[in-house]
Amino acid sequence: MQVLVRDNNIDQALRVLKKKMQREGVFREMKRRSAYEKPSEKKTREKAEAVRRSRKLARKQAIREGLIPAPPKKEIPARKQPLPAVPSGERPAR
Repeated sequence: MQVLVRDNNIDQALRVLKKKMQREGVFREMKRRSAYEKPSEKKTREKAEAVRRSRKLARKQAIREGLIPAPPKKEIPARKQPLPAVPSGERPAR
């Protein structure tokens, strides 16, 4: 995994790296491997994950076919407007 560091901005590069690792499932894998998992527990977990995946796939298919309504979209709040630029010689009134 590679992350480019721009303008010596380590904080931004770390954020990007963490996001990539999260997406790849590295943290989940580390947590899972931190303790021994019995074979029976592993089988149960993998079955539950497979069921979850198949249900998600079926739900998406049903939404595409129009059998069930799509969940409402989250509304993204509007960003604040930037402050107006003040010419360099003047100071704003208080």
